Amino acid sequence: MSDEIFLKYPAQHVKKPVPWTQESQFRPFCSKRCQLIDLGEWAAEEKAIPSDTADFAMDPNLSDEWSIK
Repeated sequence: MSDEIFLKYPAQHVKKPVPWTQESQFRPFCSKRCQLIDLGEWAAEEKAIPSDTADFAMDPNLSDEWSIK
């Protein structure tokens, strides 16, 4: 066994402890399924990093609609 410290981090959705090692390929998630659930939440804009100073937030000419100009 190496001198590494093995921390366990609770997986975000199922709270299953995930060892923080190189062998834990989906960390901080416990599985590919949990990783994809989280990605889907970001893609559906259920999660977001709040920002009042981002360029897009300050531009009155931009809207939520996608368009090609």
